[in-house]
Amino acid sequence: MGQGSFEGRVTLITGASRGIGFAAAEEIVGRGGKVTITGRDADALAAAVKELGGSAVALGVAGKADDADHARATVDATIAAFGRLDHFVANAAVNPVYGPILSAPPAAVRKVFEVNIIGAIEWIRLVHEAWMAENGGSIVTMSSVTGLGASPGLGVYGISKAALIALTEQLSVELAPTIRINAIAPGVVKTKFAEVLYAGDEEAAAAPYPLKRLGIPSDIGSAVAFLLSDDSAWITGHTLVVDGGVTVPLGDMHQH
Repeated sequence: MGQGSFEGRVTLITGASRGIGFAAAEEIVGRGGKVTITGRDADALAAAVKELGGSAVALGVAGKADDADHARATVDATIAAFGRLDHFVANAAVNPVYGPILSAPPAAVRKVFEVNIIGAIEWIRLVHEAWMAENGGSIVTMSSVTGLGASPGLGVYGISKAALIALTEQLSVELAPTIRINAIAPGVVKTKFAEVLYAGDEEAAAAPYPLKRLGIPSDIGSAVAFLLSDDSAWITGHTLVVDGGVTVPLGDMHQH
C-alpha cells in the first residue's frame, strides 16, 4: 500500500519544537497532514511552524506539558483551527536527574512522573473527549529503551518510560476498537535532549550499536508516522523498539 497518507488528517504532537517531535511533524506534513506542535519556548515554536510550512499546515501552542490548562487550550485551539484531531503523539518528556534512583530528590522524581506519565494521561483524556471518543483515531507514546530494563544513571527516567509502556498496553484495551495506541522505544537519538549521553565521544557512544551509529530524529519520525497511519491498522498495544540493534541480546555477556 505504500506510505500511509495524512491527507485531511490532523495530528497533535507535544514537545515538538525540535528533535524527535519536530521530525514526526515534518514527516506528517510531508505526507499531506496538518499538525499542532507544543513546547515551552514560543520563539522556537514559531520558527518550527514556519519551517513546517506556516499556519496553513501547522499551529504552535506554547506551554508546559504538565499544565492541564495548557493541554486543554491546545486541544481546543487545534479543533478551532483545523476542525478535527485524528492523531496524538505524547512526546514531551523531562529528565532532570542523573544517578541512582535512591539519591534522586523526591521533588525531581515527582516532576518526571508529572510530565512523562500524568501529563500523558491528561493529554490523552482531553484528546479522547474532544474528538477520538466519537470519531476514532490513533495515538503514539514516546517511551525509551531505558524503559525496557535497567539503565544505570537513568533509572528515574527509565521507570517513567516503563510506566508509559504499561499505560500504552492498558489503554490499547480500554480504547479499542476505534482507537489504536502504540509506543516507540528509541535508543540514543542525536537531539539536544539526549546530548549529555553522546556529546563527549559520539563514536564511543555508538560503539555498542550493531548499526554503528546513533539515531537521528527522522529515524523516529518515520516510525511515528507508520504507527499513526493506516499502514499499521492491525497493530495496537505494541512497543516498537527503534534502537539500531542496541538492545538485541548477546549470548556472551562479555561482549557488552
